[in-house]
Amino acid sequence: MLSFTNSSITEELFTFSLLSLSLSLSPSKMSDASKISESPNTKNKYEKIISNLRQDDGWKPVGKLYEYQGFWYGPSLVQNVISAQESFTPQPTDIVLCSSPKSGTAWLKALAFSIVSRNQVNDSTNPLLKKLPHEIVPFLEIELAQDSNNRNLETPFVATHIPYSSLPRSIIDSNCKIIYICRDPKDVLISHWNFDQQVSGIGSESFPLEEALEQYCKGIYPFGPYWDHVLGFWKASLEFPEKVLFIKYEDLKTDGPFHVKRMAKFMGHPFSIEEEQQGAPEKIVSMCSFENLSRLEVNKNGKYYLPDLPTFENKSFFRKGKAGDWKNYLIDGKAVKFNQIMEEKFSGSGLV
Repeated sequence: MLSFTNSSITEELFTFSLLSLSLSLSPSKMSDASKISESPNTKNKYEKIISNLRQDDGWKPVGKLYEYQGFWYGPSLVQNVISAQESFTPQPTDIVLCSSPKSGTAWLKALAFSIVSRNQVNDSTNPLLKKLPHEIVPFLEIELAQDSNNRNLETPFVATHIPYSSLPRSIIDSNCKIIYICRDPKDVLISHWNFDQQVSGIGSESFPLEEALEQYCKGIYPFGPYWDHVLGFWKASLEFPEKVLFIKYEDLKTDGPFHVKRMAKFMGHPFSIEEEQQGAPEKIVSMCSFENLSRLEVNKNGKYYLPDLPTFENKSFFRKGKAGDWKNYLIDGKAVKFNQIMEEKFSGSGLV
């Protein structure tokens, strides 16, 4: 099995799979800023592409999924991924924060932003006190799919769940840095299943864990298969270590300051000796911890808005704050088949 450590530290930093759910909605429900141009030629082009893709509707909370370039997406997301591939233009200094859904996306955003902006903000002015990390760092396949400049260009971050093999060539061929975070796939499954049920309103009676587990083992769920998603970035990090940094969620939890320093150096914002002596890395880890973020007023009572989509309560993006939560769900031998599949898929990669 993947060498993920089940740390005793009880802080499960929330992640966000709203985009995997919302972008499975019909294009008519997407905002003007997020949907593909409605010109006849464009509409016909994407309809033709989608009509020829393999389909599956087994991940019930998001409805029908389509396989594009080896990964599964809702129809609107297929369109946005293709649009981003064709038109996205990164800034020369961009840092692309990558993950599979429910693997630590928001945590990675909060940490990266706090590292780079540490000399511009302080404990009272950090935007994380007033906003979700997702509001600070936009998603390539949502806000930026049609307009590369639909963001604060002074913040050098773009986030995405798009797999490495499907990233826009403009990113691959540029000097942009990439940071990828992965997580124990069993925890990813449970977090994904719980969150998608909550957002969609489809409960476990209609979408039991057994069905979710079966879909996950087949790799048919938003942005799946998980193993191919992870391996794409893992292999890239081995081939291009100066461009791609690979981080494990569990390692980050076990020794946050060490990996924050790794990230800072990789991004070109290393801590000075004085900063380290003053505990700057530890302060960033504390600021971005589940305990701190979850008790902020914005995350207890605030709401997150996307045009033409339901309003989401910020507190719904926080769950149990516990590592290894899969043990409470994958009982009675449910983890055995899962482990066997993951061991087979990751065999020989250096991740087992």
